[in-house]
Amino acid sequence: MQATPELIRRHPLMIIVLLAIALRLAALLALPEVFAFERTGVIQGIGTHDVYAQNLLQTGVYGFEPGEPDGVLPPLYSVFLAAVYAVLSRGALQLVVAQALLDTASIALLYRIGRRLWPEEPRVALIGAALHALYPYLLFQSLTMIDTSLYISGMYLLLWLLLQLNDASGRDRRHLALLLTAGGVSLCLLLLLRPNIVVLLPFAGLWLALRHGWRGSALRLLPVILLGMALLLPWIARSAGIYGQPVFIALHGGRNFWQGNNPCTLPYLRAGYDTQWQHENFAAGREITSLVQRDALAMQVSLDWLRNNPARIPELLWTKFIVHWSVDIQPSRNPPVSTAGENVVEECEAGVIAITTIGADDPTRVYDESAAARLFRVVHRYAFGGLLLLALAGLIITRRRWRELSLLWLALLSMTLVYVVYHPGTRYRTPTDPLLFLFSASALLAIWCRWRARRRSSSSHQG
Repeated sequence: MQATPELIRRHPLMIIVLLAIALRLAALLALPEVFAFERTGVIQGIGTHDVYAQNLLQTGVYGFEPGEPDGVLPPLYSVFLAAVYAVLSRGALQLVVAQALLDTASIALLYRIGRRLWPEEPRVALIGAALHALYPYLLFQSLTMIDTSLYISGMYLLLWLLLQLNDASGRDRRHLALLLTAGGVSLCLLLLLRPNIVVLLPFAGLWLALRHGWRGSALRLLPVILLGMALLLPWIARSAGIYGQPVFIALHGGRNFWQGNNPCTLPYLRAGYDTQWQHENFAAGREITSLVQRDALAMQVSLDWLRNNPARIPELLWTKFIVHWSVDIQPSRNPPVSTAGENVVEECEAGVIAITTIGADDPTRVYDESAAARLFRVVHRYAFGGLLLLALAGLIITRRRWRELSLLWLALLSMTLVYVVYHPGTRYRTPTDPLLFLFSASALLAIWCRWRARRRSSSSHQG
């Protein structure tokens, strides 16, 4: 009986990691009717990745149509799925196991980041890792066909490498070269997953400059950026060969920007809907000859609207910021099931929206109709809301150590800026939530230490 407490004391991170895996597998076993897509035929997440993965395995070509190459979506998550299918076969259990292993990697990396930034208090790293492992929303994301687990592990690896580069001595050239190479490879892979990681880079340069100056920062960060971009060249050349003109990573940036910056964005967000459900009318009356032209047009239409409506921009940005940091899961509702006789004329300028309806078999229905989903939303509200309040207290408590800890602040800020400029949602914010939880852990420890000190003081007075 004494072996278990001893094991926990000696290997607490291992226990946290095993608990994270067990919880994810238990959730899958408890809800196979929701997540076991090979049985139900319904994929929770983005089923497009499944199509790409299966086509890649069957034809050897990355494309939505079998044997026809395209570059519409960043390829890394679909390639990851194809690898899982090739090794373990296609199924929910295989996917959850693979993503749970990615979660264990990000938990371990968060722990290492916490140990480095709070060297005098290892319990901050341990509590932060535990909060990551137990966080309900990330547990849910692990069960779905979403790139969240892969993205978090890649982002935290890049942040850990930045910490190592910050500490590295220029005299140990072999070690520095290894860190720069690992950083470049990590950056390339992240760009092939979510290109918005580029927004983190100037903030990383600023953080490195706080210790090493601008020249030292450039010597550490520029090689990472240059190597990452060089490794991207084959993919960029492939896309250019397909479309006859340069394509950076994918062909959804303009469309995503339009979803977050048009007359309908505010009414949709205020009604609790994801902006992806908007009617894509930006190409109405225009002749579109290629996907590249369509994406560029979406961006141009949005920029024109912003230019012609500057007074709307503050309200738009503030609303997106509030949605991004909402303690409730966003979107808070999903489109209704279609009914006969619907005929609503959309007038977004007047706040009237004609929400796209969904079929009775649409997978998103479970998020509104299931009792378990409604309970999950309540649990998330109090779990994230409580941790957010603790994190704000932690930010105040640790304010004197802002130089080192600002790496975490800047990572949070960079991703907030991305989705305030584009369009927000809880799943877009959650990759940075565990970074916030390190500050929550710091506040929890401070509260615990003060409580113990008062208790001791009270005991001594009574004695």
